[in-house]
Amino acid sequence: MNLGKKRDLLQKRRWRIRKKIVGTSNRPRVTVRFTNKNIHAQCINDESSTTLVAISTNEKELKDFLPNVAGSEHIGSLLGKRIKDAGINTVVFDRAGRKYHGCVKVFADSVRQVGLEF
Repeated sequence: MNLGKKRDLLQKRRWRIRKKIVGTSNRPRVTVRFTNKNIHAQCINDESSTTLVAISTNEKELKDFLPNVAGSEHIGSLLGKRIKDAGINTVVFDRAGRKYHGCVKVFADSVRQVGLEF
């Protein structure tokens, strides 16, 4: 399977998920993206097309975390705290075309442990 085909299939999964999941001002969308070197996560209001809270391992104090299970757990808990500090209690989780397994599951569970509902 060539790389272009894999990217096309991933994009189709993202679109299929995004048809159903929409972030509002009351329930913003939390999305997570894992690359080979970094983790990027955002809390997005799709109605106004704004990012409310964002976190990334590109930030100076988070450079040491890898995109593995341990890193995703730490980044998820930090994102959850930032979202709670912004006054948001309920969110919608967008797995961005990835299976709800491994790093994505650990990330979601760590966000839930902070007290967010989704």
